Amino acid sequence: MSGNDTLARLADVIAQRRGGDPDKSYVARLFAKGNDAILKKIGEEATEVVMAAKDGDPKRVVAEVADLWFHTMIALAAHGLRPADVLAELERREGISGLEEFAARKAIRREGGEASQ
Repeated sequence: MSGNDTLARLADVIAQRRGGDPDKSYVARLFAKGNDAILKKIGEEATEVVMAAKDGDPKRVVAEVADLWFHTMIALAAHGLRPADVLAELERREGISGLEEFAARKAIRREGGEASQ
């Protein structure tokens, strides 16, 4: 079983619970509160990752990154996306220097071919 399978299964659960009863499902409750609530939660979780990493506690780093990934997957679902879309983008970038990737995105934005990221 791969991590891709785990992410796909979790995405399926999020999709199933999205329209559920907000009183019975955390996922449904977050979707019911709207995009701002989802984004706020991602910000909170990202901050918790930073704090855990700064404290140097590996188990807490893993737990907080899991929370961040989970909430980010909710944002993906809110935009009709799946983990496979992110994995495809990472695969596209594989073997490309981070500096080259940044320069390419900057050039595309400068030419007006893409909204700023």
